[in-house]
Amino acid sequence: MNPHDILGTLSGYSWVLVLIAALTFYKTILRVFGVVIIPKGKVGQVNKKFVIFGRNRNLPGGAIIALNGEAGYQVDTLSPGVHYWLWPWQYEIGLEDFTIVKHSFVGVVHAKDGKAITGGRVLGKHVDCDSFQDARAFLSKNGERGDQLSIILPGTYRINKLMFSVSDEPVKEIEDNMVGVVTTKDGKPLPTGEIAGREVAGHNMFQDGQAFMDAEGYKGLQEQVILAGRYFLNPHFVQVESKPMQEVAIAHAGVVISYVGEAGADVTGEDFQHGNLVRKGHKGVWVEPYDPGKYPINPYTHKVESVPTANIVLNWATGKTEAHNLDKNLSTITVRSADGFKFNLDVSQIIHIPRADAPKVIARFGTVATLVTQVLEPTIGNYFRNTAQGSDAIDFLRERKQRQEDARQRIAEVLKEYNIVGVDTLIGDINPPDELMKPLTDRKVAEQEKATYEAQQAAEETRQKLEQARAQAATQARVVDAERTVQIAEFTAQAAVKTATGAAESKKINAQADAEVTRVNGEAEAGKILAIGQSEADVIRLKIESIQSDNYARIEVARALSTSGFKLVPDVVAGGTGEGKGTLIDVLVAGMIRDGVNGNHATPAPADHGNTK
Repeated sequence: MNPHDILGTLSGYSWVLVLIAALTFYKTILRVFGVVIIPKGKVGQVNKKFVIFGRNRNLPGGAIIALNGEAGYQVDTLSPGVHYWLWPWQYEIGLEDFTIVKHSFVGVVHAKDGKAITGGRVLGKHVDCDSFQDARAFLSKNGERGDQLSIILPGTYRINKLMFSVSDEPVKEIEDNMVGVVTTKDGKPLPTGEIAGREVAGHNMFQDGQAFMDAEGYKGLQEQVILAGRYFLNPHFVQVESKPMQEVAIAHAGVVISYVGEAGADVTGEDFQHGNLVRKGHKGVWVEPYDPGKYPINPYTHKVESVPTANIVLNWATGKTEAHNLDKNLSTITVRSADGFKFNLDVSQIIHIPRADAPKVIARFGTVATLVTQVLEPTIGNYFRNTAQGSDAIDFLRERKQRQEDARQRIAEVLKEYNIVGVDTLIGDINPPDELMKPLTDRKVAEQEKATYEAQQAAEETRQKLEQARAQAATQARVVDAERTVQIAEFTAQAAVKTATGAAESKKINAQADAEVTRVNGEAEAGKILAIGQSEADVIRLKIESIQSDNYARIEVARALSTSGFKLVPDVVAGGTGEGKGTLIDVLVAGMIRDGVNGNHATPAPADHGNTK
């Protein structure tokens, strides 16, 4: 290839190279012609190198930012885009990122230029300058140099960082059941004698610092607190400390002691000479206590003294303490009797502080613990010491119940003067000396042994009675059976008597009837017999008359014997007439005598032939 062709080829590529160079260095090229391009998300900060003509060629003394076109850093920034007539030999352009305040943060601003802060203030006053994006407005409206009272909220801002520096600070969060105690770093000085600034309105819980300043808020500790929530607070303006809410427990009254406020007039009247009670909002002890609940109270400006309104038990007993710990420093009372014995005494005192009187107690003593130390401890201790000295030890022990009642009444009267109700006084353990108790103990042991023996004797007698009762119970069944048997026998005898009586009566009646019948029959039979007899007599008489009487009798006897079965021939014939001979009748009579018939018709014995005479 000849040189002309090479030059032609190079000249063809030259436009391409020029175009590439132009695209690569276009900003530089444009910059040569006074054109500046600010990219997106950037801020152009201008530094004017010199001013040839005009009055405002140099910055005023102490100034950092040029407000009127003086040489130096310019107050106005360049927004993203194209800007002209900014010749490179006169203007130097720097690029900075936008200012971003993140979520849950606030932007705290420090101004590098402006008026000096005056009047004892420490923060620059608020200036309406579009959240510090309009530095010209800030300087034109006499914005002040230094830390600013105003803050910027989360977001993105185009801020001249040559004029302002912004730092992120977390938002302030107050948790539930907590309060934020605020201390301001700017404001009016507190009056002499005051410990906290009084509440002012309109500052939106210290989020609007300028409103606080305009309302002439005071510098330092604030009486007002902020409640639970999230707040955009300037940490250069306020310092916040989280504290628990004040809680008044059940069965308590919260007596408020205020260290701030106007001096109030005493509302207790002439009857109460031991302290002043004021109305709510005034400095002093408030006459109206808080009821149980939670209250957003600044613990540095108000104190809430919790006073129990239920019964309080206080123990004068070493090592014994209630949950409230008001009696933790109380101990067993040591007393001395009139007869010189020294012994220990445990006492429990029950008191009650009425709700309406709780402020009076606090105004008088400050705390319930002080009340116990200054009043209850010496009152009760001295009462029992004085009482013991007026009595013998044995009498003190013996009359314990009465002394307890006397103590209750006397101590209640004393406590009433202090607006306290004495509910009861109880005497606990009494520990008399051993030299006093041993004889009493021995005597009591002997009495107890005697009582034991008597009880055993009574038990033995009871046991004997029990055995007798058991024996009686064991034989009771038989006794009952016997009694029932006796009763049955009696009933049977009575029945028999009744039966016999009835039978006798019946027989008597029957006998009477039979007798009557017999009499009637007898009379009839007698008449009949008489008639028959008379007839037979007449017949016999006639027969006798016809036959000799002796023969007739013999005939009749023979006839009767023939039918009787008697032996007619006797074994021995005994007796007879004087003439040596007997009749047949004599023979029969003799046989009857021998056989012992005696009117019985027995069969005669066989004859004894061997003895026949």
